[in-house]
Amino acid sequence: MAQGVVTLAGPVIDEATQVYRKVTWRLVPFLFACYVAAYLDRVNVGFAKLQMLSDLQFSETIYGLGAGIFFIGYFLFEVPSNMILHKVGARVWIARVMISWALISGAMMFVTSPTVFYVLRFLLGVAEAGLFPGVILYLTYWYPSERRGGIIAMFMTGIPIAGLIGGPVSGWIMNTFSGAHGLAGWQWLFLIEALPSLILGFCVLAFLDNGIASAKWLTADEKALLARNVAADASSVAAHRFRDGFTSGWVWLLSGIYFFFIMGLYGVGFWLPTLIKGAGVSDPLQIGLLTMLPYGAAAAAMITVGRMSDAARERRWHIVIPGLVGAAGWLVSIWYSKDLVVAEAALTVATIGVLVTLAQFWCLPTAVLAGAAAATGIAVINSVGNLAGFVSPYLIGWIIDATKSTSLGVYTLAACLAIGSVLALTMPKRLVNR
Repeated sequence: MAQGVVTLAGPVIDEATQVYRKVTWRLVPFLFACYVAAYLDRVNVGFAKLQMLSDLQFSETIYGLGAGIFFIGYFLFEVPSNMILHKVGARVWIARVMISWALISGAMMFVTSPTVFYVLRFLLGVAEAGLFPGVILYLTYWYPSERRGGIIAMFMTGIPIAGLIGGPVSGWIMNTFSGAHGLAGWQWLFLIEALPSLILGFCVLAFLDNGIASAKWLTADEKALLARNVAADASSVAAHRFRDGFTSGWVWLLSGIYFFFIMGLYGVGFWLPTLIKGAGVSDPLQIGLLTMLPYGAAAAAMITVGRMSDAARERRWHIVIPGLVGAAGWLVSIWYSKDLVVAEAALTVATIGVLVTLAQFWCLPTAVLAGAAAATGIAVINSVGNLAGFVSPYLIGWIIDATKSTSLGVYTLAACLAIGSVLALTMPKRLVNR
């Protein structure tokens, strides 16, 4: 197909850009919606905690262990899940993932003891394993590396949007439905917020294509252009085999970097409502509304930095600078923890830093892995890194119980974010700036 230009109301746009816009509008909003639902079901326990702990007489340590044990199940089943997706296709497997986790997330309303809490959180991790790395892998089927920074950032804005939507909605559910039909507000929270995931799971079966070849909404020429670009991009990557995803030294370095970044992420997901409450806000709905600013600002920053990264073809400093800024935000949030305005501003900066860093991080694995190696390597990185999702809430919960203060726990989050940022500089520029 000729690489001509198309004029649309004035601007001149090359034909490849037109095709990629078509692909993006077809895939990204839908995948984004799935990730919003997934992330909301994963971290709504942070809002349920505001009522759940007193109702069930759970300590901070019990909560931290239950919140974190999700990632043990996630870790154990992540790599097998991504390998299955690569074999059977994204449509059936992502639908399976979403439907099973929706049912388990809804079952969280039946928690009555620490044991039930632990078991259901573990099973939720097993059920959800494979969604995020599966989508990152899926995007490599459609986009070459030079276009992935902005696309991954758009997809990952599902994290802050889940917070933006989930905060006020979760607070409203807990306030409005508390006591209805003999159920606590936190029970209604788990039940109602599981429904979007269940519905979207069935929509995946009807809407999602496995790859370029099966996309009936593309012309033959458009398919040829996309396939040619993906093949040319993959040919420049050395690691293609399944075993490369386990044996490559880059995979294990990236796993370590991601571990430290995830420590910071779940500081946001599991503790942001608690930190806002500590600044003097007690009403769940008001806490939910105050979480909107950090998440809304982070969503805008992720898209902006993603586009800048693609335009500059530079990845490392687009990770390091936001990471260090986020670490500074965590520190200021503690130093001024009783000043609501300053604490809210600092938590906003921390949230921006954490989420921009994470979105840009995923440009690194997809630059050094392709094909089957990408299927296993992305899953390995995500599963090992997400062990921090177990360590972070449990460690911080234990620290809070031991010290009766959140300060040391948040210092730990800031240190982890800074360490991950510095480690990212060890990745060779020639490999990752694509």
